[in-house]
Amino acid sequence: MKKVSFRKFEHLIIPHFRQRINEAETSEDVKNAFVQSIKTLIESAFGGRVLPQDEDVQFTPYREPYFFLSQGVLQDESIRTIWKDSDLRNVMERLAESAMNRYRHLARHGEKTDSKIRMNFFR
Repeated sequence: MKKVSFRKFEHLIIPHFRQRINEAETSEDVKNAFVQSIKTLIESAFGGRVLPQDEDVQFTPYREPYFFLSQGVLQDESIRTIWKDSDLRNVMERLAESAMNRYRHLARHGEKTDSKIRMNFFR
């Protein structure tokens, strides 16, 4: 079977994903950016036939591959077939790795982020 590529969908969402990740001020912002981007990727890639909910996508920054899709999503015949015969997993892993790097950076430098948030709050 010919391998299907999802790179074009990755290229469609990557600018907004990077912007949200770079602007993230908390680890929760990173998680939300990742979850929303993966949902958008799946919805776009499957033409709206698959509509994952927030709880169907989990960001796991301390456990590879740094994300988890619920059984409900993976039981969908469209996704299960594509998952095995495409680069969809690789695309999601790249996004998860970017999110994980930002998440860990914020975790290491949380005091800077907190003071930056306080400074912006009192402007």
